[in-house]
Amino acid sequence: MGLLLAKLMTVFGDREHKVIIVGLDNAGKTTILYQFLTKEAVHTTPTIGSNVEEISVKKTRFLVWDIGGQEALRASWSTYYCNTEIVIVVVDSTDRERLTLTKEELHTMLAHEDLQNASVLVLANKQDMKNSMTAAEISQNLTLSSLTAHSWHVQACCALTGEGLPASLDWMRSRVIAN
Repeated sequence: MGLLLAKLMTVFGDREHKVIIVGLDNAGKTTILYQFLTKEAVHTTPTIGSNVEEISVKKTRFLVWDIGGQEALRASWSTYYCNTEIVIVVVDSTDRERLTLTKEELHTMLAHEDLQNASVLVLANKQDMKNSMTAAEISQNLTLSSLTAHSWHVQACCALTGEGLPASLDWMRSRVIAN
C-alpha cells in the first residue's frame, strides 16, 4: 500500500525532491535560493550552517538546502547528501583563482556514495560582471564532461537579477520527472 501511495504522490507532484546548493563562500548561493523563492534580490550575510526553503515549480516541490561554503564548513557538506536528487553548484564566474578548488570540491563530493544518482546543475553566477567566465569555460575548467555517471547542466545566471534562474528550475524539474 505504501509503495502504491508513493507512486501516486510522484505522479501527482506531491513528493518533495531534495536539492542541495553548494559552492565556495561568496559565490551567491543564498542570493540564488531567495531569488528562486521570492523572485527578487535580498540582502544576505555569510551562511553559517544552512538555510532551507521549499520551492514549487509547476506542481513539483523541491526542498532546497543552501549550505555554507566557508572552508571550515565544507567538511560538513556530506551530512546533507542523504536522499539528495540534485546538487546545485554555484560558481562565482569572476573568481578564476579558486575555480580549481571548486573543481576539487565538486569531484570529491560526487564520489560520495549518497550522491551516486544525483544530477548536477552548475550555476555560472555573476554573468553581469566584467571579465566573467562563460558557462563553457566553467564547464571545461570543472571537467564536467568526465561526469559520465551523473546527468549535468551548466546555466549562466545572475543571482541579483534572476537572469538564467527560471531555465535552471525548468532543468531541475525535467530531471526529477525523467527519474
